[in-house]
Amino acid sequence: MSTSVPAPGPLSVKPRPGVKHWVMAARPKTLTAALVPVLVGTGLAFGSGVGRLLPALAALLGAVLIQIGTNFINDYYDFKKGADTHERLGPRRVTQSGLIAPGTVLAGAGVCFALATAVGLYLVAVGGWPIIAIGLASLLCGYAYTGGPFPLGYNGLGDVFVFIFFGLVAVTGTYYVQAGTVDPAAWWAAVPVGASGTMLIVVNNLRDVTTDVKAGKRTLAVRFGTGVGKAEYLLLLVLSYATPFAMYALKLASPWVFLSLLSLPLAVSPLQRVLKQEGAALNPALGSTARLQLVFGVLFALGLYLR
Repeated sequence: MSTSVPAPGPLSVKPRPGVKHWVMAARPKTLTAALVPVLVGTGLAFGSGVGRLLPALAALLGAVLIQIGTNFINDYYDFKKGADTHERLGPRRVTQSGLIAPGTVLAGAGVCFALATAVGLYLVAVGGWPIIAIGLASLLCGYAYTGGPFPLGYNGLGDVFVFIFFGLVAVTGTYYVQAGTVDPAAWWAAVPVGASGTMLIVVNNLRDVTTDVKAGKRTLAVRFGTGVGKAEYLLLLVLSYATPFAMYALKLASPWVFLSLLSLPLAVSPLQRVLKQEGAALNPALGSTARLQLVFGVLFALGLYLR
C-alpha cells in the first residue's frame, strides 16, 4: 500500500512590498509641492546675493521627506476612516489595495519624519530656534492633516494647511536658512507657490466629493459644493499669475519675473477639466496641475534669481 503526500497549496503569505509600491505610496506627482517652494526661495536668495547651497539642499531634502511622510499618513488614515474604498476614483492607494500593510505604511511615515528631524538638526545649527518652531509645526501638521482627533483634511482646513506650510512657511523658511533673515520679497514669492500647491488639493477634493461625503470627510467642496471648489481653483490660478505683476509694481523683482507667464498655456487644459468635468475624469487634471506648478515654479525662481 503506497502513501502519497498531498501537494502543498498556494502560499497565503503576501509578498513583501517592493520599491514600486513605496514609490506609489509616495505619490510622485504631488512632490512638486515640496520641490517648488525650495526652488523659489533659493532662486530669490541667490538673486539677492545671500544664497547658500548646503542649507538649500537640506531644506529640499527635509521638505520632500515631510511631504512623503504626510502622504503615507494620508494613505493610512484615509483607509482606516473609510475615505479610500473600492469606490475610490483617484490613483491606486497602497493601503486600501492591500499592497502594503497599514502598520507598515504608518511605520514608513515615522521613518520619513525621523529623517526629516535629522536633517532639521543641521538646519537648526544654521538658522537657530526659529527652525525648531517651523520644524515642529510642520511635523505636527503633517500628521494632523488626516490623523489625530481633529484631522485638518477632514474638517475643511486642508487647503489652508497647504497654502501656509507648502507656501508661506516653505518659501520664507528656505530663504531664512540661507540669509538669516526674511526679505519682504520672500513673502510675496510664497503666495503663488502656496496657491499652486493648494490647486492640487482642490482637484483631489472635487474628484472625491462623492466618496468624501460617505466617509464624513468635510472638505470645502463637500461643505460648500463643487461650484465653490471650481471657483477656488480659478481664484488660486489668477492669484498665482497676478503675483509677478504685484512684485514688479512694488519693485521687489525685475522684469525677469515675467518669465513665469510662459507657463500660462499649461494652465488651459487643467482649468478646462476642473470647470467642466467631475469624478474620475479629473484625474488627468491632477498631473497637469502638478506639471503647471513645476514649470511655473522653475520659471518664477529663475526670474527671481535674475532680479
